[in-house]
Amino acid sequence: MFSPDKKKQKHSSMEATTQQNIIAQGTKIVGDIASQGPFRIDGTVEGNVKTSGKVVVGKSGYIKGTLQGENADFEGKFSGKLILSGTLSLKSTAHIEGEVHITKLAVEPGATFNATCSMKGTVKSLSNEASRPQPTQSAQAK
Repeated sequence: MFSPDKKKQKHSSMEATTQQNIIAQGTKIVGDIASQGPFRIDGTVEGNVKTSGKVVVGKSGYIKGTLQGENADFEGKFSGKLILSGTLSLKSTAHIEGEVHITKLAVEPGATFNATCSMKGTVKSLSNEASRPQPTQSAQAK
């Protein structure tokens, strides 16, 4: 038999990892942030942001420093080092400067992307296919 307190603790800890962290417009944070959950940033963060969740930077949002995570959607500004294991999506109002390491990139027309960029993952599989002798394969298919 379990007590109701343990059940409540388990339930609240599950909610804490799925709740979105919001840094509102007009808020400025200087320092490092680490979280397991997703972020929405409409204010300013100067420092390092590390999360396993998705990061959304609104039109008024600005990150100056390092961002490490899985996926990120930018409408606002970023300056620094961006390291994502997944996809970086840039809306038309996004402004990115610095060093970017990602797996996938989606850019809307109008976005500013002034960065050195390295893409890992799918690039390797494409280069392996390109190195195969294509004429031999098509000759066998006829």
